[in-house]
Formats: sequence, C-alpha cells, structure tokens
Amino acid sequence: MAEIKYEIVNKIAILSERGDYTKELNKISWNDRPAKFDIREWNHETERMGKGVTLTEDEVIALREALNALDL
Repeated sequence: MAEIKYEIVNKIAILSERGDYTKELNKISWNDRPAKFDIREWNHETERMGKGVTLTEDEVIALREALNALDL
C-alpha cells in the first residue's frame, strides 16, 4: 500500500477532545494536492488519525448554509 502524504496547512478549530484524541477542522494537502477542508480525529502529536471527511470549499459553503438554516 502506498504511503499517504499529508501536510496540515491551517489548523482552524478543535471541535472536541476525547482522551488522547481531538476532533479537528483543518485545511490539509493530501499527496501534494491543493489543500481541502478536513474533519477528523487526531492524536495530540498529529501523527495518528482516525477516519474523517474531506470537503471542498463549495461543500463547506453548502454545509454552512445548511447549519445556518437549523434552529439551534
């Protein structure tokens, strides 16, 4: 299996913390591609990660509009 390269370009927010892991919103470049928004769990050293979701800018805008429409 090929090695996955990543670079955290911008740490945006820590959404929650659980033990040795934090769920974070970051902007990440995967395999030297343009950076995208990414939500996933990371250990405190950002060496180990959990499964997550990667979003384009258009998808983040759509998500923001959907969240703004909620009555929270």
